[in-house]
Amino acid sequence: MLSIPKVYSFPQSYVGIRTIQQCLNFKVTNNLSTPQNTTVSTNLHSIFTISPLSPSVYIVNSSILSLYHHNALTVWSITLPSTCACIHHHILIRSLLLALSLTMLKWVQSGLSVVAGTAEPEYGPEAIHTVTDSITNGIAVSRDTVIEDFAWIQPSSTNVETQTFYFTDLASGYAGFAQVIHSNVMGIKTTAQFTFRLFNNNTGATDPNATWTSTALEDFRIEGSNFYAKDLSIISSGDNNETYTLTSKVNPESEVELVVTRLTPGVIFGKDGTTLYGDDIENPWGSMRHVFWPRCSSKGTIKLKNSTVTIDGYTMFVMAMQGMKPHHAAKSWNFLNFQSENFSAVQMEFTTPRSYATTKVNVAILASKDKIIATSINNNVEHLNSEVDEVGWPVPKAITFNFTSGTDDAVVAKVGGELPQLVERVDVMAEIPQFVKNIVSGVAGAKPYIYQFCNTLTIEYNGVSEEGIAFNEATFISE
Repeated sequence: MLSIPKVYSFPQSYVGIRTIQQCLNFKVTNNLSTPQNTTVSTNLHSIFTISPLSPSVYIVNSSILSLYHHNALTVWSITLPSTCACIHHHILIRSLLLALSLTMLKWVQSGLSVVAGTAEPEYGPEAIHTVTDSITNGIAVSRDTVIEDFAWIQPSSTNVETQTFYFTDLASGYAGFAQVIHSNVMGIKTTAQFTFRLFNNNTGATDPNATWTSTALEDFRIEGSNFYAKDLSIISSGDNNETYTLTSKVNPESEVELVVTRLTPGVIFGKDGTTLYGDDIENPWGSMRHVFWPRCSSKGTIKLKNSTVTIDGYTMFVMAMQGMKPHHAAKSWNFLNFQSENFSAVQMEFTTPRSYATTKVNVAILASKDKIIATSINNNVEHLNSEVDEVGWPVPKAITFNFTSGTDDAVVAKVGGELPQLVERVDVMAEIPQFVKNIVSGVAGAKPYIYQFCNTLTIEYNGVSEEGIAFNEATFISE
């Protein structure tokens, strides 16, 4: 937990990080002079910036819950009296609460969704250029990856990049993921986080080693495809860069040593694995990119608070980059990582909001022990026996991932089965006060939740049926 921001005297600039909930929970005892003017804009992130515009004018900039207008990004702007020699944290918080109240009113009046859904105009299909479009226009469905495909891109604009290792130990039933998240908010603040989940498919939620940790990283840096931070490293090696070694001691409840070695070629779809957003493809205002190692060996240990778990199995490694706000990029997601003794199956699907013509993008990989069987783009995910839960989303009780080959429509393989084990329902807006969620949801049906499952599913391919462990996600953001 971060401490309350310190007091700074101007003309120094101050940048701090706070969630809205922390702002609301902080007790305010002093009065605040009414700002001379207030303007509101965009973003869910909680970055506060205070900086002088002139010797007599100071601006409080925050990207919290603001209004998005086309592709322009502005910030909270509150002009304070020129007599302010310094800004105390109670003034900062009161300023933000005042601006937040004004924003709530603007949301209700305008009928726009800020947190999820279509906060943008309906640009139509002309404003999205999918990775699958390039394939149907003559580019190969996929190609083998090279290590340069896994170099961190680090755009200067708002983006999130991740390296995620989804590991599966078929013998013990342990599965989960280790992930580094590198994010840049409007070029103002760059952060990094290490997240880790461990779940046992055999014993479920009662397993004493079930673990979830999320830890902010310090002193992080990027070198090509490698990532370094204090007490953490992800390093590629080998004659053909076929191995990644992940070492993390940033959290005593999940110390990870994992060596991942590629068993099949890596996969990147189309020209560069990228979907672009914008009416000018040469100057896009958003992007989405994925690069895969679908089947790798995975060996290592996970030291928990009271025990140590050994991993000896398989890993699917994916690197992703989302170069725009998540709720503008997609309204829903489906994801599958399936590993069995003889097969690996990966499927990634997202559907855009109405602003981009509710466009579905689906890429899939089917692999054997040592080769790629098929890569494809005309795949389909079937949610079966869905039941609407208490938050209002139709949660599948069973699922089928259909796999095609190339650009054909014929199904060549299926992965499916019952979903009795829900690992977690992740409330994306958990840090936002309930009254904010109520208003936003009422305006635009914005209820972003990620449903994470771990279950035994069955693959059917070429007359063969085989059980394996599947970690899959169904994400709902907006209607």
